[in-house]
Amino acid sequence: MSGILMMVIAIVVLGGAYLLYGRYLQNKWGIDPNAKTPAYEMEDGVDYVPADTNVVFGHQFASIAGAGPINGPIQAAIFGWLPVLLWILIGGVFFGAVQDFASMYASVKNKGRTIGYIIEEYIGKLGKKLFLLFCWLFCILVVAAFADVVAGTFNGFAADKAGEVTKVVANGAVATTSMLFIIEAVALGFFLKYSKFNKWINTLVAIALLIVAIALGLNFPMYLNLSVWHIIIFVYILIASVTPVWALLQPRDYLNSYLLIFMIVGAVIGVFVANPACNLDAFTAFAIPDANGNPQYLFPILFVTIACGAVSGFHSLVSSGTASKQIKNEKNMLPVSFGAMLMESMLAILALIAVASFSKGEAAAQGLTTQPQIFAGAIANFLSVIGLPHSLVFTLINLAVSAFALTSLDSVARVGRLSFQEFWLDSDTDDDNMSPFVKLMTNKYFATIITLVLAFMLTKVGYAEIWPLFGSANQLLSVLALVACAVFLKKTKRQGCMLWIPMVFMMAVTFTALGMTIYKLTKALFSVGLDLGNSLQLIFAVLLLILGVLVAIQGVKKLCEKSESKKAAA
Repeated sequence: MSGILMMVIAIVVLGGAYLLYGRYLQNKWGIDPNAKTPAYEMEDGVDYVPADTNVVFGHQFASIAGAGPINGPIQAAIFGWLPVLLWILIGGVFFGAVQDFASMYASVKNKGRTIGYIIEEYIGKLGKKLFLLFCWLFCILVVAAFADVVAGTFNGFAADKAGEVTKVVANGAVATTSMLFIIEAVALGFFLKYSKFNKWINTLVAIALLIVAIALGLNFPMYLNLSVWHIIIFVYILIASVTPVWALLQPRDYLNSYLLIFMIVGAVIGVFVANPACNLDAFTAFAIPDANGNPQYLFPILFVTIACGAVSGFHSLVSSGTASKQIKNEKNMLPVSFGAMLMESMLAILALIAVASFSKGEAAAQGLTTQPQIFAGAIANFLSVIGLPHSLVFTLINLAVSAFALTSLDSVARVGRLSFQEFWLDSDTDDDNMSPFVKLMTNKYFATIITLVLAFMLTKVGYAEIWPLFGSANQLLSVLALVACAVFLKKTKRQGCMLWIPMVFMMAVTFTALGMTIYKLTKALFSVGLDLGNSLQLIFAVLLLILGVLVAIQGVKKLCEKSESKKAAA
Protein backbone atom coordinates (compact mmCIF):
# COMPACT_ATOMS: atom_id res chain seq x y z
CA MET A 1 0.00 0.00 0.00
CA SER A 2 1.35 3.44 -0.91
CA GLY A 3 1.59 6.33 1.51
CA ILE A 4 -1.02 8.35 -0.42
CA LEU A 5 -3.58 5.53 -0.31
CA MET A 6 -3.06 5.06 3.42
CA MET A 7 -3.46 8.82 3.93
CA VAL A 8 -6.65 9.00 1.85
CA ILE A 9 -8.19 6.10 3.80
CA ALA A 10 -7.38 7.86 7.08
CA ILE A 11 -8.82 11.22 5.95
CA VAL A 12 -12.06 9.65 4.68
CA VAL A 13 -12.58 7.42 7.74
CA LEU A 14 -11.70 10.02 10.38
CA GLY A 15 -13.49 12.91 8.63
CA GLY A 16 -16.60 10.81 8.08
CA ALA A 17 -16.53 9.64 11.70
CA TYR A 18 -16.59 13.24 12.96
CA LEU A 19 -19.47 14.26 10.71
CA LEU A 20 -21.58 11.15 11.31
CA TYR A 21 -20.70 9.36 14.55
CA GLY A 22 -19.68 12.45 16.53
CA ARG A 23 -22.91 14.26 15.74
CA TYR A 24 -24.88 11.07 16.44
CA LEU A 25 -23.43 10.96 19.96
CA GLN A 26 -24.05 14.68 20.42
CA ASN A 27 -27.73 14.22 19.53
CA LYS A 28 -28.14 11.06 21.64
CA TRP A 29 -26.72 12.61 24.78
CA GLY A 30 -28.29 16.02 24.36
CA ILE A 31 -26.35 19.27 24.06
CA ASP A 32 -27.82 22.53 25.36
CA PRO A 33 -26.11 25.45 23.59
CA ASN A 34 -27.81 27.93 25.94
CA ALA A 35 -26.74 26.31 29.22
CA LYS A 36 -24.20 28.05 31.41
CA THR A 37 -21.03 25.97 31.60
CA PRO A 38 -18.96 25.44 34.78
CA ALA A 39 -16.29 27.79 33.38
CA TYR A 40 -18.73 30.69 33.81
CA GLU A 41 -20.51 29.50 36.95
CA MET A 42 -17.33 28.72 38.89
CA GLU A 43 -14.72 30.99 37.29
CA ASP A 44 -11.81 31.28 39.74
CA GLY A 45 -8.97 32.63 37.60
CA VAL A 46 -6.82 29.53 38.25
CA ASP A 47 -8.49 26.37 36.90
CA TYR A 48 -11.98 27.52 35.85
CA VAL A 49 -11.28 30.01 33.04
CA PRO A 50 -13.69 30.23 30.05
CA ALA A 51 -11.84 30.39 26.72
CA ASP A 52 -12.59 30.45 22.99
CA THR A 53 -13.01 27.11 21.24
CA ASN A 54 -9.75 27.39 19.31
CA VAL A 55 -7.83 28.09 22.54
CA VAL A 56 -9.36 25.11 24.37
CA PHE A 57 -8.87 22.91 21.30
CA GLY A 58 -5.21 23.92 21.28
CA HIS A 59 -4.89 22.97 24.95
CA GLN A 60 -6.74 19.67 24.50
CA PHE A 61 -4.92 18.58 21.36
CA ALA A 62 -1.46 19.58 22.53
CA SER A 63 -2.02 17.96 25.95
CA ILE A 64 -3.39 14.61 24.80
CA ALA A 65 -0.94 14.11 21.93
CA GLY A 66 2.37 14.13 23.77
CA ALA A 67 4.92 11.80 22.22
CA GLY A 68 2.48 8.89 22.23
CA PRO A 69 0.98 9.00 18.70
CA ILE A 70 4.51 9.04 17.28
CA ASN A 71 6.21 6.54 19.59
CA GLY A 72 3.40 3.98 19.72
CA PRO A 73 2.79 3.24 16.00
CA ILE A 74 6.51 3.18 15.22
CA GLN A 75 7.17 0.68 18.04
CA ALA A 76 4.15 -1.45 17.11
CA ALA A 77 5.13 -1.57 13.42
CA ILE A 78 7.06 -4.77 14.19
CA PHE A 79 3.70 -6.57 13.79
CA GLY A 80 3.16 -5.12 10.28
CA TRP A 81 1.29 -2.10 8.94
CA LEU A 82 -2.17 -3.71 8.69
CA PRO A 83 -2.87 -4.37 12.41
CA VAL A 84 -1.45 -0.94 13.27
CA LEU A 85 -3.64 0.82 10.69
CA LEU A 86 -6.80 -1.05 11.73
CA TRP A 87 -6.29 -0.42 15.44
CA ILE A 88 -5.63 3.30 14.94
CA LEU A 89 -8.75 3.80 12.82
CA ILE A 90 -11.15 1.53 14.74
CA GLY A 91 -9.73 2.40 18.13
CA GLY A 92 -9.52 6.13 17.38
CA VAL A 93 -13.17 6.40 16.33
CA PHE A 94 -15.07 3.86 18.45
CA PHE A 95 -12.81 3.72 21.53
CA GLY A 96 -10.75 6.90 21.94
CA ALA A 97 -13.02 9.63 20.55
CA VAL A 98 -16.03 8.19 22.40
CA GLN A 99 -14.11 8.07 25.68
CA ASP A 100 -12.79 11.62 25.33
CA PHE A 101 -16.20 13.07 24.45
CA ALA A 102 -17.97 11.12 27.19
CA SER A 103 -15.41 12.17 29.81
CA MET A 104 -15.71 15.86 28.92
CA TYR A 105 -19.51 15.64 28.68
CA ALA A 106 -19.84 13.97 32.08
CA SER A 107 -17.51 16.54 33.61
CA VAL A 108 -19.32 19.57 32.16
CA LYS A 109 -22.66 18.13 33.33
CA ASN A 110 -21.18 17.78 36.84
CA LYS A 111 -19.84 21.33 37.37
CA GLY A 112 -16.54 20.63 35.65
CA ARG A 113 -15.54 17.98 38.17
CA THR A 114 -13.01 15.29 37.36
CA ILE A 115 -13.76 11.63 36.69
CA GLY A 116 -12.90 11.01 40.36
CA TYR A 117 -15.82 13.12 41.56
CA ILE A 118 -18.11 11.52 38.98
CA ILE A 119 -17.17 8.12 40.38
CA GLU A 120 -17.97 9.37 43.89
CA GLU A 121 -21.36 10.67 42.79
CA TYR A 122 -22.47 7.68 40.74
CA ILE A 123 -20.43 4.75 42.07
CA GLY A 124 -19.41 5.63 45.64
CA LYS A 125 -16.80 7.26 47.89
CA LEU A 126 -14.57 4.18 48.07
CA GLY A 127 -14.49 3.99 44.28
CA LYS A 128 -13.48 7.64 44.13
CA LYS A 129 -10.64 7.15 46.64
CA LEU A 130 -9.29 4.12 44.78
CA PHE A 131 -9.57 5.86 41.42
CA LEU A 132 -7.79 9.02 42.58
CA LEU A 133 -4.96 6.96 44.03
CA PHE A 134 -4.73 5.10 40.71
CA CYS A 135 -4.68 8.43 38.82
CA TRP A 136 -1.97 9.84 41.05
CA LEU A 137 0.31 6.82 40.53
CA PHE A 138 -0.40 6.90 36.82
CA CYS A 139 0.44 10.61 36.57
CA ILE A 140 3.79 9.94 38.23
CA LEU A 141 4.51 7.37 35.50
CA VAL A 142 3.52 9.80 32.72
CA VAL A 143 5.64 12.64 34.12
CA ALA A 144 8.64 10.32 34.45
CA ALA A 145 8.32 8.93 30.90
CA PHE A 146 7.63 12.22 29.14
CA ALA A 147 10.23 14.18 31.12
CA ASP A 148 12.86 11.75 29.86
CA VAL A 149 11.54 12.06 26.28
CA VAL A 150 11.70 15.87 26.41
CA ALA A 151 15.15 15.89 28.03
CA GLY A 152 16.33 13.57 25.25
CA THR A 153 15.13 15.96 22.53
CA PHE A 154 16.92 18.85 24.34
CA ASN A 155 20.16 16.97 25.06
CA GLY A 156 22.90 18.97 23.34
CA PHE A 157 25.52 16.23 23.28
CA ALA A 158 25.84 12.75 21.79
CA ALA A 159 28.57 10.12 22.08
CA ASP A 160 29.50 7.76 19.25
CA LYS A 161 30.65 4.15 19.65
CA ALA A 162 34.22 5.31 20.16
CA GLY A 163 33.14 7.54 23.03
CA GLU A 164 33.73 10.82 21.20
CA VAL A 165 31.24 13.49 22.30
CA THR A 166 29.82 15.90 19.74
CA LYS A 167 27.26 18.71 19.85
CA VAL A 168 23.80 18.01 18.41
CA VAL A 169 22.78 21.22 16.66
CA ALA A 170 19.16 20.19 16.06
CA ASN A 171 18.61 19.43 19.76
CA GLY A 172 20.26 22.69 20.80
CA ALA A 173 17.95 24.67 18.49
CA VAL A 174 14.90 22.81 19.81
CA ALA A 175 15.95 23.57 23.39
CA THR A 176 16.35 27.31 22.80
CA THR A 177 13.06 27.58 20.93
CA SER A 178 11.18 25.65 23.61
CA MET A 179 12.52 27.87 26.38
CA LEU A 180 11.54 30.95 24.37
CA PHE A 181 8.06 29.46 23.91
CA ILE A 182 7.59 29.45 27.67
CA ILE A 183 8.62 33.11 28.02
CA GLU A 184 6.46 34.13 25.06
CA ALA A 185 3.52 32.14 26.42
CA VAL A 186 3.47 34.19 29.62
CA ALA A 187 3.51 37.42 27.58
CA LEU A 188 0.77 36.07 25.31
CA GLY A 189 -1.30 35.06 28.35
CA PHE A 190 -1.37 38.65 29.61
CA PHE A 191 -2.05 39.90 26.08
CA LEU A 192 -5.05 37.56 25.64
CA LYS A 193 -6.42 38.36 29.10
CA TYR A 194 -6.23 42.14 28.95
CA SER A 195 -6.19 43.18 25.27
CA LYS A 196 -9.62 41.78 24.25
CA PHE A 197 -8.79 41.73 20.53
CA ASN A 198 -10.70 39.37 18.24
CA LYS A 199 -9.44 35.85 17.54
CA TRP A 200 -7.84 36.78 14.20
CA ILE A 201 -5.58 39.39 15.81
CA ASN A 202 -4.74 36.91 18.57
CA THR A 203 -3.89 34.27 15.96
CA LEU A 204 -1.57 36.64 14.06
CA VAL A 205 0.20 37.58 17.29
CA ALA A 206 0.63 33.91 18.25
CA ILE A 207 2.03 32.96 14.82
CA ALA A 208 4.42 35.95 14.89
CA LEU A 209 5.73 34.89 18.31
CA LEU A 210 6.10 31.34 17.02
CA ILE A 211 8.21 32.46 14.05
CA VAL A 212 10.42 34.68 16.24
CA ALA A 213 11.11 31.84 18.68
CA ILE A 214 11.98 29.41 15.88
CA ALA A 215 14.28 31.91 14.16
CA LEU A 216 16.15 32.66 17.39
CA GLY A 217 16.36 28.96 18.25
CA LEU A 218 17.89 28.05 14.90
CA ASN A 219 20.51 30.79 15.23
CA PHE A 220 21.31 30.45 18.95
CA PRO A 221 21.23 26.75 19.93
CA MET A 222 21.57 25.92 23.64
CA TYR A 223 23.86 23.04 24.63
CA LEU A 224 23.23 21.34 27.99
CA ASN A 225 23.50 17.68 28.91
CA LEU A 226 20.70 15.24 29.75
CA SER A 227 21.01 15.44 33.55
CA VAL A 228 20.84 19.24 33.56
CA TRP A 229 17.76 19.16 31.36
CA HIS A 230 16.06 16.70 33.72
CA ILE A 231 16.46 19.24 36.54
CA ILE A 232 15.35 22.23 34.43
CA ILE A 233 12.28 20.39 33.15
CA PHE A 234 11.16 19.38 36.64
CA VAL A 235 11.62 22.93 37.93
CA TYR A 236 9.51 24.16 35.02
CA ILE A 237 6.64 21.72 35.59
CA LEU A 238 6.74 22.49 39.32
CA ILE A 239 6.02 26.13 38.47
CA ALA A 240 3.64 25.38 35.58
CA SER A 241 1.39 23.03 37.54
CA VAL A 242 0.51 25.66 40.18
CA THR A 243 0.36 28.73 37.90
CA PRO A 244 -3.10 30.00 36.81
CA VAL A 245 -4.04 28.38 33.49
CA TRP A 246 -4.54 31.74 31.73
CA ALA A 247 -0.94 32.81 32.52
CA LEU A 248 0.89 29.81 31.02
CA LEU A 249 -1.14 26.68 30.20
CA GLN A 250 -3.68 28.25 27.83
CA PRO A 251 -1.32 30.58 25.90
CA ARG A 252 1.53 28.05 25.69
CA ASP A 253 -0.85 25.38 24.36
CA TYR A 254 -2.35 27.98 22.02
CA LEU A 255 1.13 28.70 20.63
CA ASN A 256 2.03 25.03 20.39
CA SER A 257 -1.22 24.06 18.70
CA TYR A 258 -0.31 26.14 15.63
CA LEU A 259 3.13 24.54 15.50
CA LEU A 260 1.60 21.08 15.77
CA ILE A 261 -1.08 21.73 13.17
CA PHE A 262 1.51 23.19 10.79
CA MET A 263 3.57 20.03 11.35
CA ILE A 264 0.64 17.75 10.54
CA VAL A 265 -0.36 19.78 7.45
CA GLY A 266 3.27 19.79 6.27
CA ALA A 267 3.54 16.04 6.85
CA VAL A 268 0.32 15.39 4.89
CA ILE A 269 1.61 17.54 2.02
CA GLY A 270 4.90 15.64 2.18
CA VAL A 271 3.08 12.31 1.85
CA PHE A 272 1.12 13.49 -1.19
CA VAL A 273 4.14 14.96 -3.01
CA ALA A 274 6.56 12.12 -2.19
CA ASN A 275 4.06 9.21 -2.21
CA PRO A 276 6.43 7.03 -0.15
CA ALA A 277 6.37 3.30 -0.68
CA CYS A 278 5.39 1.01 2.18
CA ASN A 279 8.42 -1.14 3.02
CA LEU A 280 6.71 -2.95 5.89
CA ASP A 281 5.00 -6.33 5.59
CA ALA A 282 1.24 -6.17 6.01
CA PHE A 283 1.57 -8.70 8.84
CA THR A 284 4.66 -10.32 10.33
CA ALA A 285 3.76 -12.69 13.16
CA PHE A 286 1.62 -12.98 16.28
CA ALA A 287 4.72 -13.28 18.48
CA ILE A 288 7.89 -11.22 17.89
CA PRO A 289 11.02 -11.70 20.04
CA ASP A 290 12.39 -8.61 21.80
CA ALA A 291 16.08 -7.69 22.20
CA ASN A 292 16.43 -10.28 24.98
CA GLY A 293 14.69 -13.03 23.04
CA ASN A 294 11.45 -12.83 25.04
CA PRO A 295 8.27 -13.10 22.92
CA GLN A 296 6.10 -10.01 22.43
CA TYR A 297 2.55 -11.07 21.60
CA LEU A 298 0.30 -9.03 19.33
CA PHE A 299 -2.36 -9.38 22.00
CA PRO A 300 -2.04 -7.46 24.28
CA ILE A 301 1.21 -5.67 23.25
CA LEU A 302 -0.19 -3.93 20.15
CA PHE A 303 -3.09 -2.45 22.13
CA VAL A 304 -1.00 -1.08 24.97
CA THR A 305 1.83 0.13 22.74
CA ILE A 306 -0.53 2.18 20.56
CA ALA A 307 -2.46 4.10 23.19
CA CYS A 308 -2.43 7.73 22.04
CA GLY A 309 -3.89 7.67 18.53
CA ALA A 310 -6.32 4.83 19.37
CA VAL A 311 -7.51 5.11 22.98
CA SER A 312 -5.72 6.58 25.98
CA GLY A 313 -6.96 6.84 29.54
CA PHE A 314 -4.82 9.93 30.04
CA HIS A 315 -7.17 11.78 27.68
CA SER A 316 -10.02 11.37 30.15
CA LEU A 317 -7.95 13.18 32.78
CA VAL A 318 -7.33 16.12 30.45
CA SER A 319 -10.93 16.16 29.17
CA SER A 320 -12.42 16.19 32.67
CA GLY A 321 -9.52 17.67 34.63
CA THR A 322 -8.54 20.82 32.73
CA ALA A 323 -10.32 21.29 29.36
CA SER A 324 -13.87 20.90 30.73
CA LYS A 325 -13.21 23.84 33.06
CA GLN A 326 -12.47 26.08 30.05
CA ILE A 327 -15.45 25.20 27.81
CA LYS A 328 -17.62 28.25 27.06
CA ASN A 329 -20.54 26.47 25.43
CA GLU A 330 -21.74 22.87 25.46
CA LYS A 331 -21.70 22.70 21.64
CA ASN A 332 -17.91 23.27 21.78
CA MET A 333 -17.35 19.92 23.47
CA LEU A 334 -17.58 17.89 20.23
CA PRO A 335 -14.82 19.69 18.27
CA VAL A 336 -12.60 20.03 21.35
CA SER A 337 -12.77 16.41 22.55
CA PHE A 338 -13.96 14.20 19.67
CA GLY A 339 -12.20 16.40 17.08
CA ALA A 340 -8.88 16.55 18.92
CA MET A 341 -8.83 12.76 19.29
CA LEU A 342 -9.38 12.22 15.57
CA MET A 343 -6.63 14.74 14.82
CA GLU A 344 -4.33 12.67 17.03
CA SER A 345 -5.31 9.51 15.12
CA MET A 346 -4.27 11.32 11.94
CA LEU A 347 -0.88 12.00 13.48
CA ALA A 348 -0.56 8.31 14.39
CA ILE A 349 -1.25 7.36 10.76
CA LEU A 350 1.48 9.78 9.66
CA ALA A 351 3.88 8.09 12.09
CA LEU A 352 3.01 4.71 10.56
CA ILE A 353 3.63 6.04 7.03
CA ALA A 354 6.92 7.54 8.22
CA VAL A 355 8.35 4.32 9.64
CA ALA A 356 7.02 2.30 6.68
CA SER A 357 8.92 4.56 4.27
CA PHE A 358 12.28 3.20 5.46
CA SER A 359 13.67 -0.10 4.28
CA LYS A 360 14.94 -2.50 6.94
CA GLY A 361 17.99 -0.99 8.63
CA GLU A 362 17.82 2.21 6.56
CA ALA A 363 16.77 4.51 9.43
CA ALA A 364 19.52 3.25 11.73
CA ALA A 365 22.07 3.68 8.93
CA GLN A 366 21.07 7.36 8.76
CA GLY A 367 21.58 7.75 12.52
CA LEU A 368 17.85 7.78 13.26
CA THR A 369 17.48 5.60 16.34
CA THR A 370 14.65 7.04 18.46
CA GLN A 371 11.00 7.17 17.37
CA PRO A 372 10.89 11.02 17.15
CA GLN A 373 14.08 10.96 15.04
CA ILE A 374 12.62 8.34 12.67
CA PHE A 375 9.45 10.42 12.31
CA ALA A 376 11.34 13.68 11.77
CA GLY A 377 13.77 12.07 9.32
CA ALA A 378 10.96 10.59 7.22
CA ILE A 379 8.95 13.84 7.01
CA ALA A 380 12.14 15.72 6.13
CA ASN A 381 12.75 13.19 3.35
CA PHE A 382 9.21 13.71 2.02
CA LEU A 383 9.38 17.52 2.01
CA SER A 384 12.87 17.63 0.50
CA VAL A 385 11.15 16.48 -2.71
CA ILE A 386 9.70 20.00 -3.08
CA GLY A 387 13.03 21.64 -2.27
CA LEU A 388 12.75 22.34 1.47
CA PRO A 389 16.10 21.99 3.30
CA HIS A 390 16.30 18.59 4.99
CA SER A 391 18.12 19.89 8.08
CA LEU A 392 15.61 22.71 8.64
CA VAL A 393 12.58 20.44 8.37
CA PHE A 394 14.24 17.82 10.60
CA THR A 395 14.86 20.45 13.31
CA LEU A 396 11.32 21.84 13.08
CA ILE A 397 9.72 18.40 13.35
CA ASN A 398 11.87 17.60 16.39
CA LEU A 399 10.75 20.91 17.87
CA ALA A 400 7.10 20.02 17.32
CA VAL A 401 7.54 16.59 18.91
CA SER A 402 9.20 18.09 21.99
CA ALA A 403 6.37 20.66 22.15
CA PHE A 404 3.87 17.78 22.22
CA ALA A 405 5.60 16.10 25.14
CA LEU A 406 6.32 19.30 27.09
CA THR A 407 2.67 20.33 26.82
CA SER A 408 1.53 16.97 28.16
CA LEU A 409 4.03 17.25 31.01
CA ASP A 410 2.64 20.28 32.77
CA SER A 411 -0.97 19.21 32.08
CA VAL A 412 -0.46 15.79 33.65
CA ALA A 413 1.54 17.28 36.54
CA ARG A 414 -1.44 19.54 37.26
CA VAL A 415 -3.84 16.59 37.02
CA GLY A 416 -1.59 14.58 39.36
CA ARG A 417 -1.55 17.44 41.84
CA LEU A 418 -5.36 17.74 41.69
CA SER A 419 -5.78 13.96 42.11
CA PHE A 420 -3.56 13.95 45.20
CA GLN A 421 -5.46 16.89 46.70
CA GLU A 422 -8.89 15.43 45.91
CA PHE A 423 -7.93 12.10 47.50
CA TRP A 424 -7.96 13.74 50.94
CA LEU A 425 -11.22 15.60 50.40
CA ASP A 426 -14.84 14.48 50.50
CA SER A 427 -17.89 16.26 49.17
CA ASP A 428 -18.82 17.20 52.76
CA THR A 429 -15.35 18.39 53.81
CA ASP A 430 -15.43 21.73 55.64
CA ASP A 431 -12.63 23.82 54.16
CA ASP A 432 -12.53 26.11 57.21
CA ASN A 433 -12.16 23.32 59.78
CA MET A 434 -9.70 20.89 58.22
CA SER A 435 -7.10 19.24 60.42
CA PRO A 436 -3.45 20.36 60.00
CA PHE A 437 -2.67 17.01 58.32
CA VAL A 438 -5.44 17.39 55.71
CA LYS A 439 -4.44 21.01 55.13
CA LEU A 440 -0.89 19.85 54.37
CA MET A 441 -2.04 17.04 52.07
CA THR A 442 -4.33 19.38 50.13
CA ASN A 443 -1.80 22.19 49.86
CA LYS A 444 -1.13 22.57 46.14
CA TYR A 445 2.60 23.12 46.62
CA PHE A 446 3.05 20.05 48.83
CA ALA A 447 0.92 17.92 46.48
CA THR A 448 2.97 19.04 43.49
CA ILE A 449 6.34 18.49 45.15
CA ILE A 450 5.61 14.96 46.41
CA THR A 451 4.30 14.00 42.96
CA LEU A 452 7.33 15.36 41.14
CA VAL A 453 9.92 13.96 43.56
CA LEU A 454 8.66 10.40 42.95
CA ALA A 455 8.49 11.05 39.19
CA PHE A 456 12.05 12.37 39.18
CA MET A 457 13.31 9.18 40.86
CA LEU A 458 11.52 7.09 38.25
CA THR A 459 12.84 9.23 35.38
CA LYS A 460 16.33 7.84 35.99
CA VAL A 461 15.09 4.45 34.73
CA GLY A 462 14.58 5.94 31.25
CA TYR A 463 11.40 6.19 29.20
CA ALA A 464 12.11 3.00 27.20
CA GLU A 465 11.88 0.94 30.40
CA ILE A 466 8.87 2.85 31.74
CA TRP A 467 6.88 2.83 28.49
CA PRO A 468 5.44 -0.74 28.67
CA LEU A 469 4.15 -0.15 32.21
CA PHE A 470 2.92 3.32 31.26
CA GLY A 471 1.02 1.82 28.29
CA SER A 472 -0.66 -0.84 30.41
CA ALA A 473 -1.60 1.61 33.17
CA ASN A 474 -2.79 4.15 30.61
CA GLN A 475 -5.12 1.67 28.96
CA LEU A 476 -6.44 0.46 32.33
CA LEU A 477 -7.24 4.08 33.11
CA SER A 478 -9.32 4.15 29.91
CA VAL A 479 -11.28 1.18 31.27
CA LEU A 480 -12.04 3.05 34.50
CA ALA A 481 -13.04 6.21 32.61
CA LEU A 482 -15.35 4.21 30.32
CA VAL A 483 -16.92 2.46 33.33
CA ALA A 484 -17.49 5.77 35.12
CA CYS A 485 -19.00 7.44 32.04
CA ALA A 486 -21.19 4.41 31.29
CA VAL A 487 -22.57 4.49 34.86
CA PHE A 488 -23.13 8.27 34.60
CA LEU A 489 -25.04 7.89 31.33
CA LYS A 490 -27.17 5.08 32.75
CA LYS A 491 -27.97 6.94 35.97
CA THR A 492 -28.96 10.06 34.03
CA LYS A 493 -31.17 8.12 31.58
CA ARG A 494 -28.89 8.56 28.58
CA GLN A 495 -27.79 5.89 26.12
CA GLY A 496 -24.37 4.50 26.98
CA CYS A 497 -24.24 1.13 25.19
CA MET A 498 -21.60 2.49 22.77
CA LEU A 499 -19.14 2.44 25.71
CA TRP A 500 -19.64 -1.23 26.66
CA ILE A 501 -17.65 -3.00 23.91
CA PRO A 502 -14.59 -0.71 24.31
CA MET A 503 -14.83 -1.17 28.09
CA VAL A 504 -14.88 -4.99 28.00
CA PHE A 505 -12.20 -5.28 25.31
CA MET A 506 -9.82 -2.92 27.12
CA MET A 507 -10.35 -4.84 30.37
CA ALA A 508 -9.09 -7.99 28.67
CA VAL A 509 -6.13 -6.10 27.18
CA THR A 510 -5.00 -4.30 30.31
CA PHE A 511 -5.38 -7.06 32.87
CA THR A 512 -3.40 -9.36 30.57
CA ALA A 513 -0.67 -6.78 29.93
CA LEU A 514 -0.22 -5.79 33.58
CA GLY A 515 -0.18 -9.44 34.60
CA MET A 516 2.60 -10.11 32.08
CA THR A 517 4.59 -7.10 33.35
CA ILE A 518 4.29 -8.24 36.96
CA TYR A 519 5.35 -11.78 36.01
CA LYS A 520 8.38 -10.49 34.08
CA LEU A 521 9.57 -8.18 36.89
CA THR A 522 8.92 -10.77 39.62
CA LYS A 523 10.90 -13.38 37.69
CA ALA A 524 13.80 -10.91 37.35
CA LEU A 525 13.55 -10.06 41.07
CA PHE A 526 14.18 -13.67 42.10
CA SER A 527 16.79 -14.42 39.42
CA VAL A 528 19.07 -11.41 39.00
CA GLY A 529 17.51 -8.82 41.32
CA LEU A 530 16.06 -5.39 40.54
CA ASP A 531 17.51 -1.91 40.80
CA LEU A 532 15.58 0.96 42.43
CA GLY A 533 13.82 2.05 39.25
CA ASN A 534 12.62 -1.44 38.30
CA SER A 535 11.62 -2.12 41.91
CA LEU A 536 9.44 0.99 41.77
CA GLN A 537 7.99 -0.30 38.51
CA LEU A 538 7.05 -3.62 40.13
CA ILE A 539 5.43 -1.86 43.09
CA PHE A 540 3.55 0.49 40.75
CA ALA A 541 2.39 -2.41 38.54
CA VAL A 542 0.98 -4.39 41.47
CA LEU A 543 -0.73 -1.34 43.00
CA LEU A 544 -2.18 -0.22 39.68
CA LEU A 545 -3.56 -3.68 38.92
CA ILE A 546 -5.16 -4.04 42.36
CA LEU A 547 -6.66 -0.54 42.31
CA GLY A 548 -7.86 -0.93 38.74
CA VAL A 549 -9.58 -4.23 39.41
CA LEU A 550 -11.30 -2.90 42.55
CA VAL A 551 -12.62 0.24 40.81
CA ALA A 552 -13.73 -1.76 37.76
CA ILE A 553 -15.62 -4.24 39.95
CA GLN A 554 -17.44 -1.46 41.79
CA GLY A 555 -18.33 0.28 38.53
CA VAL A 556 -19.55 -2.85 36.76
CA LYS A 557 -21.75 -3.68 39.77
CA LYS A 558 -23.40 -0.26 39.46
CA LEU A 559 -23.72 -0.70 35.71
CA CYS A 560 -25.48 -4.04 36.17
CA GLU A 561 -27.92 -2.73 38.77
CA LYS A 562 -31.53 -2.25 37.76
CA SER A 563 -32.25 1.29 36.64
CA GLU A 564 -33.22 3.67 39.41
CA SER A 565 -35.51 6.63 39.01
CA LYS A 566 -34.00 8.74 41.75
CA LYS A 567 -31.29 10.21 39.48
CA ALA A 568 -32.93 12.69 37.14
CA ALA A 569 -31.28 13.54 33.86
CA ALA A 570 -28.83 16.34 34.40
